[in-house]
Amino acid sequence: MTNGISLRQLSSLDEAEMLNKEFAAHFPWYRQGDYYMRCLEENRSGKRITLMAFYGEELAGCCHLIYESKYPYFAEQKIPEVNDLNVFQEYRRKGIASKLLDELENRASETFKHIGLGVGLYKDYGNAQRLYGQRGYMMDGNGLTYNNVEVKPGTDVFVDDELLIYLIKEL
Repeated sequence: MTNGISLRQLSSLDEAEMLNKEFAAHFPWYRQGDYYMRCLEENRSGKRITLMAFYGEELAGCCHLIYESKYPYFAEQKIPEVNDLNVFQEYRRKGIASKLLDELENRASETFKHIGLGVGLYKDYGNAQRLYGQRGYMMDGNGLTYNNVEVKPGTDVFVDDELLIYLIKEL
């Protein structure tokens, strides 16, 4: 444990239920359902790594590494994707996001030369945008996507969580 931060990979039904409950309590946009149950199954089958971050004994957030991205460029290039990095508001600015990224980058580097991620474009993503740039992530050069589909010039899109720019980092 570093500075009260510990990480644990999702491995049990109880942990999936805890994530579901805690995310619903901390984020108004999160709707309880079977998302973390599906994540648990993908962890068990080796398709994904879900890391839970704890600050002391309290769940502080989580992040995923998806080995087969739904983003076409990453899928074609066999680049694993960091996905859904979330740290609860009261635990931000304590190094938790960096610790999650350090561990996922470490694990990915055992097999891959690059790692990637998508980031939203409106102000709510500002902290993440800065963090990724500081950590050496660079735009992949393929422009904007909406629902993982390239946004063509002149196209109208809705600015929401599906409007992303993808970044890559050499490991």
